[in-house]
Amino acid sequence: MKNYKVLILLVATVFFASCSKDDSGSGNGAGVVDDTPVSGKFQKRVLIEDFTGTWCGYCPRVSYGIDRVMEQTAKAVPVAIHQQSSGSDPYHFSGATPLMNQIGLTGFPTAMLNRVTTWSYPENSNIQQVKNQTGNNAGLGVAMNSTVSGGTINLDVNVKFAQDYTNLKLVVYAVEDNLFYNQTNYTSFYGGGSYISNFEHDNVLRACFTNILGDDITVTTTAGTTFTKNFSVPVPSNVSNVANMRFVAFVIGFDKKAINVRATTPGENQSFEVNP
Repeated sequence: MKNYKVLILLVATVFFASCSKDDSGSGNGAGVVDDTPVSGKFQKRVLIEDFTGTWCGYCPRVSYGIDRVMEQTAKAVPVAIHQQSSGSDPYHFSGATPLMNQIGLTGFPTAMLNRVTTWSYPENSNIQQVKNQTGNNAGLGVAMNSTVSGGTINLDVNVKFAQDYTNLKLVVYAVEDNLFYNQTNYTSFYGGGSYISNFEHDNVLRACFTNILGDDITVTTTAGTTFTKNFSVPVPSNVSNVANMRFVAFVIGFDKKAINVRATTPGENQSFEVNP
């Protein structure tokens, strides 16, 4: 009986140890994971979706956290999704309700990592949580090519697979930087004060070229194949300056988690970030 108990303990230990590993190779902060780049796999970026508002006094806390993340890693892609929950907001994005329902949004600010993980409070002190979502060995990579001419965006989103996938979805955003508007502030960040005059709002979601919950990728998504989606759409009417616009594309798995994400500027022709 004693040997039987020992055997059960050994099996349980192996099981829980294997379940604690992150198959993206990025680690989850629970232990050391070998993230040595594997040939043919891709650099992994993290998606940060920041649910915010110019009226939201605690939202500068997340903005400051994003600033700190961007100082420490180039592998983060933030998107600011403005809402008018308890006050007006000139950057309100009206199409966010299905996503807010999916994540069970209960208040502002809320920041989600790869759509399934809440960035823990206080976000500005939990930078490592975000960095832990990045890595060197994603199973798919994203690369975009774009032009903007005569008020029309021509955007090619390319997704290459290093392993087999099923039930994938694609989401494509247009965001804008360098927008200035007063920000209510209940924090000590950005100089404190009850509001921040002409606060710089970056990564502001202006349009979604797909369903915000994702368009199904219906073609073959096996290792070695590449999927391409072409968009030819007008420049969103709410974009103030095309030069400050960027495009964000990410692929979602069956578990509603973003597998990988990439951002690009108009006129950029990207290559896949594949490991040699």
